[in-house]
Amino acid sequence: MLSRTADHLFWMARYTERAENTARMLDVNVQTSLLPQSAHAAEQGWRAMLGISELLGDFDHKYGLMTARDVLDFMVRDPDNPSSIVSCLRQSRENARAVRGALTTEVWETHNATWLELQNKLRSRLLDEDPSQFFEWVKYRSHLSRGVIIGTMLKDEAFHFIRLGTFLERADNTARILDVKFHGADKSLFADPEAEEEARHDFYYWTAILRSVSGFEIYRKVYRDVITPERVAELLMLRADMPRSLLACMEEVSSNLAQVRNDASADTERFVGKMHAELKYSKIDEILSSGLHAYLTQFLERIYEVGNRISRDFLVPLTA
Repeated sequence: MLSRTADHLFWMARYTERAENTARMLDVNVQTSLLPQSAHAAEQGWRAMLGISELLGDFDHKYGLMTARDVLDFMVRDPDNPSSIVSCLRQSRENARAVRGALTTEVWETHNATWLELQNKLRSRLLDEDPSQFFEWVKYRSHLSRGVIIGTMLKDEAFHFIRLGTFLERADNTARILDVKFHGADKSLFADPEAEEEARHDFYYWTAILRSVSGFEIYRKVYRDVITPERVAELLMLRADMPRSLLACMEEVSSNLAQVRNDASADTERFVGKMHAELKYSKIDEILSSGLHAYLTQFLERIYEVGNRISRDFLVPLTA
């Protein structure tokens, strides 16, 4: 496969997944902002959400004051924000258009229809009147894209590059959500009985984290008990049967990378294999005792490195 084609497929999938992840985070923040809380707490919630995408500085530079309306405008409509939903879905569609010959008709039509329908959704003011319904639509279109890809495409190199992009982006997002939500919580949070008891009763806080990754029902099914930070971290990091966990994502990255290996990719496969093995054989209490923030910071650095290595080995070379 030509590196240019692989590059378009890889980024088509990453941008689709990024749009969905942005919709998930915004939806959770909209829902939690309706709960009784101080104005300062509400503002901190929006700041934390922008921090996940490393966009807080860009937002402050453009808007100054932090309001929910401006955050939604910045993260949904702003064409100058490369991580906005509009930007992501536009880039996803443009990458799909560039490689229409490598996609089935159904996959191309799904991406094209998503972009066209997005314009109608924004003109209808659905975002202003019912933001949660708008975010559900974004998630649905991402689910539809993945389903059509799995259901209609040959399981060849094109398919595997799409899957690589999807799960690399998902791993990055899950790690960012965990890092921001747990940031500042050192091992004392998990070792001090009083702090642990306080966390146990903060039902809505931990529920919001789980809902942002469609993990609330899964948590209830797996643990059948009160929501605790230790178990939230374990579910979103070390459970292979949790679709958005770090381990599940790295299993997919590793297996799809093996399907497209070439003469230059052996080091990248070893690098990814070590990340996968570390997650597979780790225990959550060991990670928490050594510092969750440090672990996730290192994981995000390595995910960035994986992306660079894949670009170097398979895709269009990075430019300075």
